[in-house]
Amino acid sequence: MKDRNFIAVLVISATSCLLFFLIFIFSIPVLAQDHAGHTVQPTAAVEKQKAVKPQASQPAPQEEVTEEAPQVEISSQQQQLIGVKTVKVYLKPIQKVIRTVGRIEADERKLATINTKIEGWIEKLYVDYTGRYVKKGEPLVEIYSPELLATQQEFLSILKWAKQPDDNKKDDKLSLMLTKDATASLDAARQRLRLWDISDNQIKQIEQTGKPIHTLTLYSPVSGFVTQKMAVQGMKVMPGEKLFDIADLSTLWIVADIYEYELAFVKVGQPARITLSYFPGKELLSKIDYIYPTISADTRTAKIRLTLANPGGQLKPQMFTNVEIRISLGKKLVIPESAVIDTGTSQVVYVEKGDGAFEPREVEIGLRADGAVEVLRGIKAGEKVVSSANFLIDSEAQFKGIKPLRRLK
Repeated sequence: MKDRNFIAVLVISATSCLLFFLIFIFSIPVLAQDHAGHTVQPTAAVEKQKAVKPQASQPAPQEEVTEEAPQVEISSQQQQLIGVKTVKVYLKPIQKVIRTVGRIEADERKLATINTKIEGWIEKLYVDYTGRYVKKGEPLVEIYSPELLATQQEFLSILKWAKQPDDNKKDDKLSLMLTKDATASLDAARQRLRLWDISDNQIKQIEQTGKPIHTLTLYSPVSGFVTQKMAVQGMKVMPGEKLFDIADLSTLWIVADIYEYELAFVKVGQPARITLSYFPGKELLSKIDYIYPTISADTRTAKIRLTLANPGGQLKPQMFTNVEIRISLGKKLVIPESAVIDTGTSQVVYVEKGDGAFEPREVEIGLRADGAVEVLRGIKAGEKVVSSANFLIDSEAQFKGIKPLRRLK
């Protein structure tokens, strides 16, 4: 019984397969005929089309191509759903704001170094710590020098010889020569004392008292703070050895870095606003007074310098500041930065044409400032461009194979 059932199933399956095969064989000519009816044209029709086809040497005028601009159509409901916003293109005065960080430094024009021109020993030290404020003309240190003492003794001897009475030999030529030699030697001795930083008042004191000065006193040439002190009580000093560095901090420099691509906008004399975390809420004003001539190879920045008054002494060297420079660029045709799609090789905007139609158009952009970008070519004042959801519109255009129109005129 089971064998009979199995044989019946095999017969039914074989019959079904044979029927399907016969249907497929008979349907192939019909399909081929239908396909040929759509793709193959009669020879006479092809020759007729060739007869009326325009010559290949006469390309279509460019104006006709540009008139038919590609457009993306999006209904008003779809625009509301994706959040499409448009702005009007217009001329607007724009400012470029450069923000950078500056560092306060001492004014190099008001730095002074105190050293000695003689060999000796420090006998008395008036300024004994770094950071002390000294006034101009205030004594700093006293130095004992045997060489200086010997020069003063020589000066006194020449002075005594020059003052000897010679009334009985006024007509004697030899006496006149000796008098001239004494005067010249006396002037040379005075000059040597001056070259060793002995003042004219000290020289007069030596002449009046007839006694040499035991030590040489060095005085501060400027008013300021002692930023470096190498002098120590009792130490030996050599000619040219630095003893003190004094900085006048009544005015300070602010040195800030400007990127290479921003240098074209920076000029000497431009105003700048300066803020410090040390003075929250306080704003200081200054101007650019120098642009350094070199660029750092590591940071690709150039340094600019601003001068700032420091009457209260509250600003300190090595403080950090925020520097803001606002530069007026005049009136420009601008659109929001968000309206521009950068494809890598070009910049594209979508211009609203009305009735839900948007035209992709290639533009050339210029300056960027305050979230806006200057348009050099591609659109005109009064047109509207998409400023929001333009990436969704661009995706729709790419899906439909619509390419932006190039109107860079």
